[in-house]
Formats: sequence, C-alpha cells, structure tokens
Amino acid sequence: MNGSLNIKENFKLLEYNTFGIDAVAARYVQLDTLADYAALVRSGLLLRHPFFVLGGGSNVVLPDRYEGTVVHPANKGIRLIDRQNGVCLVEAEAGEVWARFVDHCISNGWHGLENLAGIPGTVGAAPVQNVGAYGKEAKDVVERTHIVDIESGEERWVAAAECRFGYRRSRFKDDWRNRFLIDRVVFRLADTFVPDLGYKALATALADKGLQQPTARQLADTVTAVRDSKLPNPKVTGSAGSFFKNPIVCGADYERIKAACPDVVAYATADGGYKLAAGWLIERCGWKGRSLGPVGVYDKQALVLVNRGGCKGSDVRRLADTIIADVEARFGVKLECEAIFV
Repeated sequence: MNGSLNIKENFKLLEYNTFGIDAVAARYVQLDTLADYAALVRSGLLLRHPFFVLGGGSNVVLPDRYEGTVVHPANKGIRLIDRQNGVCLVEAEAGEVWARFVDHCISNGWHGLENLAGIPGTVGAAPVQNVGAYGKEAKDVVERTHIVDIESGEERWVAAAECRFGYRRSRFKDDWRNRFLIDRVVFRLADTFVPDLGYKALATALADKGLQQPTARQLADTVTAVRDSKLPNPKVTGSAGSFFKNPIVCGADYERIKAACPDVVAYATADGGYKLAAGWLIERCGWKGRSLGPVGVYDKQALVLVNRGGCKGSDVRRLADTIIADVEARFGVKLECEAIFV
C-alpha cells in the first residue's frame, strides 16, 4: 500500500489483455478515482520505474513479464457539462469503457459517436490512439483532454488542436509519451443526429437492411454488427483487433501496384496519396488463415492476428515481422503495427 493507492506486486494480466497472453507485471496499480491520479504522481513511483498505462488491453501485445509498473485507469463517470446552440459538451472519465460510453451518449441524445460504436478499450485511450472507424476518428469529437504531469504534478486541460492528431496517433504517442496521465476527456457532440454514411461498406450494410435514413441507434447497431462480422470475439479467440495500419503511399507507388494488381483495394487521400488496405496486401501474400507457431492470421480478416493457444508476445512479434517482410518484398510497401508491443 502507498497512501490510498493499492499497489500489487507480481500481478497476472491474463484477464487484462484481449490477446490472452499470460503476462505478469512486477507492479500494478489501479486508479479508481480522479484523486488517485494525483496520489500516484506524488508517490514518485512512475519516476522510479518504467511504466505503461493499460486501459482495456485491446490494442497491446504484452511480454511474458513486465518489470515496470502497469497503471490501470478504472475511474468512471459521464457528465453533460454544457448544452447550447446545438452543441453538447460531455465529459467522460478515463476508465469508462468506450462502447458503453458511446451507448450512453446515444441514449441521451448526444450525437457524433455512432460510427465509433463497438470499438474496444477505454475513453482515456481514445485521444492517445486517435481511434477511428467507418469514416470517423476521435479527433472529430474530442474537445479537450485533462492531463496530470508525471514530473511536476501540474494538472491542466489541453485543447484538441494541441494534440496533433494523425492516423492512429497523437502527441501522447510521440513527444508526450510517458509525460502525462489522462484522467478525463471532454467531447464536443451534437443534439441533432446527422448520419455519416460516407464509408462505403457501412452504407452498403445499411442499404441491405433497407435503412437509407437510419436512426442513431440503428446506425450504431449496424456499425457494431459489421465489426463483429470481421473481428473475432476476444472471449473465444484472443486478438488485438486490427493489427496493422493501412499504409499510405504516393500516387506513383499506387499506380505501380495497380498495374501489377488491378484489383488493389485503395482509397484516395486529401493530399493526393492513396491509403492501401493492409488486409488485402496480407491476403495477397497468402497469409489469410495461416499460422506461425501458436499465432495465426484470422481466416475472416487478414488484418487480424489471433492467438491459436498459449502464445507469447515473442510469438506475435515473429509473425508480425514475417508478414511485414513478405508484404515489403512483394509490394515495396512497409506495414506498420497498429497494435503496441510493450
């Protein structure tokens, strides 16, 4: 024990990561209240040992043993803090489960998160990873993020513009890495629902249901159903969801690949480049449904790596590196992992 903090040693993390890796942390501390964040910083623990923040454990690959401190945000609370001129400012604490937060907002008529329904993880991870799906990203709805400085203990709000959001990244993953703890986030939502149907696969799924003008709940339910059809249930098959980022290439590289493979799946970007479907690249290299030791590529979606039983972090790394090398050798494109190796 350290003050009000309950610090546990040699803590098993099997139930705290969706890949199902039987990892152990040298130290583990759970943050149940906003006050716990300040108490943890005052303790100096994060300055004495390496640490990482583990939210829902849905986007990480753990080692057999982590010799540092695992920090687990578990504080919960959702509050409407302002509502005027059609804008709803909603504050959510870092330990809130993202999918439940989205559901709560829809139920209360706070809109803008529907396309992000069903994403695993916690609210605190959303601005770190700039989570996204079906044409929407966290950067589209994050208003500001409350942080605690690990060295000074200073607490302050940072506006979304300060976070330098990019494709599955932010300053929290770059120059702010391990400098701050996020304890809550404010989202800018709307009290009028306007469906975002720009993503082709989503529009098709809705059309198949005869829902040209879906309600917020119908849109969110369809998003969740599409996700579930492509991704394994982590309670049955361990995975970290989409494992690789979709690579962005220049026009010349796209034309080169298209000349060799006319059916390449790609989407034009605003700056003249093209975002290639990583799953298509991996499948074309023959990896869909295959395994390397106790880790494999999901047979329904090549973007997903799965635990075939008893895998370790090193097994996942070996398969990921092999796939990256194969894709680069065939297409001249280097994949990046979306999942984080601790």
